[in-house]
Amino acid sequence: MHAPGPPNELTENGPNALSNWSPRHCHSAEMLPQRIVRASALRSTMTAARRLPTIQRRTFLPDQYTDKKVIDQKYPEPPSFSEAEDPGMNGGYINPPRIKRQFRDPHANWWDPQERRNFGEPIHEDNDVLGIFSPWEYTWTTAGPGAVMVGTFIAVFLSVTGVVYLNYPDRPAYPREFEGGLERELGGPGATRARMEGDEEP
Repeated sequence: MHAPGPPNELTENGPNALSNWSPRHCHSAEMLPQRIVRASALRSTMTAARRLPTIQRRTFLPDQYTDKKVIDQKYPEPPSFSEAEDPGMNGGYINPPRIKRQFRDPHANWWDPQERRNFGEPIHEDNDVLGIFSPWEYTWTTAGPGAVMVGTFIAVFLSVTGVVYLNYPDRPAYPREFEGGLERELGGPGATRARMEGDEEP
């Protein structure tokens, strides 16, 4: 048994509905899917045109931090030099003479007496090893006299050690002896005992 469907033009008009049916109704039924397809395509085109980009270009930072032209104007690319123009490969920076600050006059009228440097004076690119806080260079002697002094110290030290070894004084006391070496008191046979009479001289 079939459930009753929605009423249509045929069921409402009864047997006379077939006499009122015309090809116009068939033509309208065929055009309906085409209209739906056209409306769907038009709607898809409008939606694609209004679709926002996945990553928007709008940010909360001002142009001075995001605009490439402003950034390039504020921070231009460093100039490129040839090997002859920039032999030190430091961007064309002209280094002052490579002199450690320790060799400058400590009593001169420096703007910075601690660093022995004047105001606005250019610094060397290796200032970390030329400054006043870099490792100190000892120039008061050379390698030859330094080796002689080190050898003299070693010879004197070994000589004193040998003399003390040959003339070391006797011990001021003699080790105490116990009866039976306190073998029973210290744990019995096999235990480390104390010194007893008859043991070798220490």
